[in-house]
Amino acid sequence: MTQDGAIPATRAVTPLGWLLIGFRLVLMVLVFMLCAPLHLLWRAFGFGRFWPRVFLASIGAIAGLHITVRGQPARHALLLSNHVSWLDIPTLAHVTGSAFVAHDGLADFVFLKWLCEMNDTIFIARHDRQSVAEQVEQVRAAMATGGALTIFPEGTTSDGTGLLPFKSALLSAATPLPPGIVAQPVSLDYENSRQVCWVGDEPGLDNFLRLLARPRPIRVTAHFLAPLAGEELADRKAMAATAHAKLLRHLSQ
Repeated sequence: MTQDGAIPATRAVTPLGWLLIGFRLVLMVLVFMLCAPLHLLWRAFGFGRFWPRVFLASIGAIAGLHITVRGQPARHALLLSNHVSWLDIPTLAHVTGSAFVAHDGLADFVFLKWLCEMNDTIFIARHDRQSVAEQVEQVRAAMATGGALTIFPEGTTSDGTGLLPFKSALLSAATPLPPGIVAQPVSLDYENSRQVCWVGDEPGLDNFLRLLARPRPIRVTAHFLAPLAGEELADRKAMAATAHAKLLRHLSQ
């Protein structure tokens, strides 16, 4: 990061950084070539998301991600997490095996869409009111199958030092929760989050390459807070307000 707080541009990557980028990209391609066919074979026999979880965890490890877990992740949960970086995805996939809810802009990139669909990502068309009912059914079906499903209620990324307002509309499909599913806030705390975050006008590819160029590990602590209970689950607005307050209180400590 520069002295004025701006995110450094990709062109500032050192020669060593470019070597790290090349090395890590080769490893990522090799992991993909291993996991993709095994995933297709796995799915042909009706099994779950084992190989996408392996793939995402490997991507995080190759990128230098070091994960510490605090608290107890619920086994069957709707995870409500703050959103700092694309590394949030491999972090939560590694720890919980979670699927994700993402905005439909990602679906414009064919390869990225295919990678997301490997892990049962649900795409939300935020500006298409006519498809809301269908999206609600997709989210509820994903929760009903068990496991974990992650929503980033901020709707975008922040710099990790605070918390943007939660968009309660993103939780409309989760009210009421299916039987056996809990809503659990998750705080992702990055060491030097301002150097990791993806905010402002930085292109996504630049951010991706910039993080791959880092020689130092990227340390993140995933804090799993107590699940919401009682009146905290009354409706989507109560869920959003309570989860936001709990995460904000944790981040301010």
